[in-house]
Amino acid sequence: MERGVLKHDRERAWQGYTLYSESWEDPSASPDGKGEILLIDMDGDVVYRWYVETALQSFAKLLPNGNLIYPTRDRSDIYKAGLRELDPQSNVVWSYHCRIDHDFAVFDDGRVLMHTIRDHMWPQLGKELKRCPYMVEVNREKDLLWEWHGEHHLEELEDLLPEEGWDHVTSRVEEEFAFDWAHNNTLQVIPPNATWEAEKEFSTTSRFRPGNIVFSYRSLDIIGVIDRQTSEIVWAWGPGIIDGQHKPHMLPNGNILLFDNGTLRGFSRVIEVNPLTEHIVWEYRSQDPTDFFSPYISGGQRLPNGNTLICEGNKAHLFEVTQAGEIVWDFINPHRKEGALGSIYRCLRYSEKYCKALFDRIED
Repeated sequence: MERGVLKHDRERAWQGYTLYSESWEDPSASPDGKGEILLIDMDGDVVYRWYVETALQSFAKLLPNGNLIYPTRDRSDIYKAGLRELDPQSNVVWSYHCRIDHDFAVFDDGRVLMHTIRDHMWPQLGKELKRCPYMVEVNREKDLLWEWHGEHHLEELEDLLPEEGWDHVTSRVEEEFAFDWAHNNTLQVIPPNATWEAEKEFSTTSRFRPGNIVFSYRSLDIIGVIDRQTSEIVWAWGPGIIDGQHKPHMLPNGNILLFDNGTLRGFSRVIEVNPLTEHIVWEYRSQDPTDFFSPYISGGQRLPNGNTLICEGNKAHLFEVTQAGEIVWDFINPHRKEGALGSIYRCLRYSEKYCKALFDRIED
């Protein structure tokens, strides 16, 4: 099923390089025993490959120095799971062993903030062990700098959500998603943004202050914000509106972009939400809703020219749309390797300037 680039409007697509990989439960099932993380150009040609011997969550980030950092997929195995940084020759130059789960952030000084999981008992969640969100920040020497326990902050969610929203949460916790009650799939450190600047004019709150953290409880259809200084959840939204969402993240304009999977609804959409008004201000969906549907994984990225790069993960389909919803770049992954799951968890597009450090090191 080789497809590659189906459309490329060179005038309107944002030019750059796209980083992605297939998901791998066990790369040893491939012919060479290795999984791959790929960097492709706008024509869909592979310009660089990294090789890994661990399971892959199918999500990596390119660092400014040309190294690559990625979380393993085997989050339940402490002996194999963790975060790994690779040089351009795929050598591991730094790693941190933990039950890493879905997302992480790297600071300019090398500190790393990770979302991990742990099994824990908590009275509000029942009498049995539950899988709970656990965020940790470490420096390059692996000293623990900050930690956050999701189960400690249920009362804050109850206070923030309307009654019907909290009823939605309790029904999910008690029944369908009892063990993995939150399933947090996002950790974003909020950047400088217009909403924070606007909120300062009429409020003493600090909900959207740069440095706070966006999270996404997929099992509960909730996105929210953690105040980094107090560790409290200070904003939450979503039950009854979104369904099984992925990758909410605050944009410089202060809105939040997310992939609304629609797992139970039957179609997906990408939406942009104003967190002050809680109104959806932009939406992409297919004219025939069933044509665009990824019940799990996936994400979106707002590009510098205002377009949005979308990963329809279950179909290994990456495409770029304008603000008007017109597709200007369209790609289905043809670089499939025996043994891979075939899906793509997320993708990221980088400018040629950002990739220069990698290309310079390759040439050397």
